Parts: sequence; C-alpha cells; structure tokens
Amino acid sequence: MRILLAEDDPLLGDGLRVGLRQLGFLVDWVRDGEAAERELRAQSYAAAVLDLGLPLKDGMGVLASVRQAGFTLPVLVLTARDAVSDRVRGLDIGADDYVVKPVDLNELAARLRALVRRAHGQPQERLRARDVTLDPAARSVTQAGVAVMLSAREFDLLHALMLNTGRVLSREQLEQHLYSWGQEVESNAIEVHVHHLRRKLGNALIQTVRGVGYCLGRDLPTSP
Repeated sequence: MRILLAEDDPLLGDGLRVGLRQLGFLVDWVRDGEAAERELRAQSYAAAVLDLGLPLKDGMGVLASVRQAGFTLPVLVLTARDAVSDRVRGLDIGADDYVVKPVDLNELAARLRALVRRAHGQPQERLRARDVTLDPAARSVTQAGVAVMLSAREFDLLHALMLNTGRVLSREQLEQHLYSWGQEVESNAIEVHVHHLRRKLGNALIQTVRGVGYCLGRDLPTSP
C-alpha cells in the first residue's frame, strides 16, 4: 500500500517512514505543503498522512485545495494542534481522520488500513475473493484455509486487486500501487507478478482484460 507522508520534522518524518515501511507500507515522504500538493495531484496513493504545520503551504491549505480539485483519497491529519476548533475545521475541510501527536505507530497503521478499506467499500478487515483470504495487518494470505507464501510485491499486487474487486486496473495503476520513488520498474514487472500469483493461487482468480489490465470478480472474457 503506497502512501504519501507530508511531515517537515526530520526526526519524526524519518521515524514514521521507517516504521511504516516495516509494517508493509510504501512511503513517499515530502517536507513542505507545495510538494505535498504536487505529489497528490500527480501520483496515485492509497492514502496520505498530512501534517498541518508545513512550510510553504500549510496542511489545511493543501487539504482544501486537493478536495476542491476533486481528489478523494483518504487523508489522515497528523498534528500537534489539539484544539477542538482545529479538529473540527480539518474534518469539515475534508480530512477522513485526525490524530494528535505523539501517535503510536501501530495505531497509525491500523487507522490507515481502516481508511483505505472504507474508501474502497470494504467493511471487513480481511479481504476475500473466492477461496482466497488476505489479512492486510498480518500481511498473510490463505487459500481454502491453507497459508500461501507470497513475496512483498505479490502480496501488494493481490491487495490492490482485492481492494478494487470488480474494477479493471491498468499496468500503470498497478505500478503506482507497488513502487515508490527511486524503485526501478522493469517493463514486464506486473506481468511477472501476475504470473507468479496465478501459479500459486490458480489461473481463475485474476482475469486479464485485453488491452486494459487486470481485475478480480468480473464476468469478462479472459486471456492467459
């Protein structure tokens, strides 16, 4: 799951980036509001963690701008401002959650997972497709109750497809889910990951929509 972290404090930002990566997130970190807004408009993120006290453009301004532009990704505001008026204003502008520093890393990760689930209409913590169950918190997958070992990329690809059951995702969209800044992407990387998933989970789960991309849960003609 790829997220944007906007935090100007170097120690806190680095700690959050490292900690969230250890919990399975792909984290792009920016340190000012203008960079945060630019990345939110240009990239596809599952969610954003947004500090309010950012230089160049404060977090409230960033949030208001991206919401006015029609961007609907979940935004969690992480801030030292604990006044009720600040929380109310942030939520009214378009924040999906509001957490006051300091925050427990595991709680932050759980809140992000919950926001992403709700944004995709998935009320349950575990995602299911046919006989496959995916647990985002444990980063585990079972098929018919039997554990299936996946690489980190395979897990992230399956997670993206299961969050978007019934929706076709292009190769470019999937690459944005799986790779953060500075990570080299081979031209056939998505095809290779899909091949490995099919070998481990069977060919019927992931459908290829010719000329478009991949999906789960649609009654469409498929190709190998």
